[in-house]
Amino acid sequence: MKFIHYLEKVSGVSILGLVSLLIFFLFFVVMLTWVFKTKKSDFDEVSKIPLDNQNSTNQ
Repeated sequence: MKFIHYLEKVSGVSILGLVSLLIFFLFFVVMLTWVFKTKKSDFDEVSKIPLDNQNSTNQ
């Protein structure tokens, strides 16, 4: 027996699937808007953090 047959017997599984898909979609949209609204200079500054941290510990 396939796994899908077990899911068909559970009541409300379609609602859970829709809610999880909605949560994923909303998270994806929020992250895309954040990426496009953030300035490139902020990303450049954050990308240098590991290198700055390494240089400060060696001194």
